[in-house]
Amino acid sequence: MAATRNDTFIREGRSFSRDCSAGHGRSISFLRAWFGQGSLLLSITVLLAILFLLVDSRSLHAEIMYLCRDRLGTLNFTNVPNGSDCKTFVLEVGGGGTFPGISTDYGDDTVRYDRQIRRIGTLYNVDPSLIKAIIHTESDFDYRAVSRAGAQGLMQLMPDTAKDLQVSNPFDPHENIDGGTRYFRYLLDSFNDDLILSLAAYNAGPGLVTRTGGVPRIPETLSYINKVLKRYKVYKATW
Repeated sequence: MAATRNDTFIREGRSFSRDCSAGHGRSISFLRAWFGQGSLLLSITVLLAILFLLVDSRSLHAEIMYLCRDRLGTLNFTNVPNGSDCKTFVLEVGGGGTFPGISTDYGDDTVRYDRQIRRIGTLYNVDPSLIKAIIHTESDFDYRAVSRAGAQGLMQLMPDTAKDLQVSNPFDPHENIDGGTRYFRYLLDSFNDDLILSLAAYNAGPGLVTRTGGVPRIPETLSYINKVLKRYKVYKATW
């Protein structure tokens, strides 16, 4: 839930400014001595080509997924379209069809809230696998998580949002999941069950999504949607 909050973690870096002209000259001289002056440019090109070949070109590729609505109105996330009412999504995935940073070897933290997630998801007609994917992306299953903007708990509720949802203790897992799921159900209803717009609204705020008429071109929001969808696919298939 950004726009009103910033829950990205900014890693501070240092900017180094040095005079590298001497070192640069030594490097060029070394290359010339090795390859010969006339073929320096060609030699560098060959080196770059070799380095490129060493990189596994399969490490990143796109996978097509579909979000389809069946006759009963239930949304299904699948790699094969199973009806006429389907929307296409392109997920960036790692080599071999795996998703970087997503493990199906669940530890205690990732299964601790499963029973509550299933019960609350069923209550508000939100796919439990989707709720779990949102929690994973928002807080990594840490019920004590607090963002730099002040969002709290498993589903990272802002204090004002928690108050509107009558969540008295956002650090209580059950209250937080219940409030966050009710809020996401509200977003789905507001955006005609459009999952992508609802995820964008959860991250960037419904007002911004409404004003822009679509997904805001905010890198954090685009990354957030992609992460949730990737995790949704994993949980849908394995949980």
